[in-house]
Amino acid sequence: MNTIKIDFVSDIACPWCAVGLASLEQAIGRVQDEISVELHFQPFELNPQMGVEGEDVTEHLMRKYQISREQVAQNQTRIAERGAELGFRFNHRKRIVNTFDAHRLLHWAEIEGKAGDQHRLKRALLEAYFTLGEDPSNHAVLLEVTHRTGLDCTRAGEVLSGDEFSEDVRQREQRYLSLGIHSVPSVIIKERYLVQGGQSVERFEQALRQVAQPS
Repeated sequence: MNTIKIDFVSDIACPWCAVGLASLEQAIGRVQDEISVELHFQPFELNPQMGVEGEDVTEHLMRKYQISREQVAQNQTRIAERGAELGFRFNHRKRIVNTFDAHRLLHWAEIEGKAGDQHRLKRALLEAYFTLGEDPSNHAVLLEVTHRTGLDCTRAGEVLSGDEFSEDVRQREQRYLSLGIHSVPSVIIKERYLVQGGQSVERFEQALRQVAQPS
């Protein structure tokens, strides 16, 4: 069976990343009898300078995109509808938060975990933030999400209490910025083919089938 590597460059504070992942997962399910997928989650911070106190989500989006409060609400509704179509439930998040430590945990899960651990943790972090309204910048929340995912909470606590994997995450972030990645999700297939945004299941399925074709 043909095996395809996918790098899913994203931030857990990005709603379109949750939509894109849910869509990609369904596309992978459609081709699983023909194509084997090796999925890796790569770090990208939408707000790398965000302080520990976070920021009100509506105020942040109004300022960042120069749009009205009503437009923010409309966009949030549209995203929630897309998520519902794909089986991902959005609730109204209240604050934009710093996600660097969450990315360190995801890197740890990839480096030290078993196959599928990083994927499960990514899913759980997205659900913690967007569905449950939890704060993924809070270490207690990150440890609880780790526990819910079935990973080693003791080891996760060691990672969070120090600076482990910080340089690795920063290097990966810089690598993707240097490749011209400035919006997420960015889905890189076989390190050559780029699909950006929260695309439809059909679009991701088409991309997987095209890339899997013998050259």
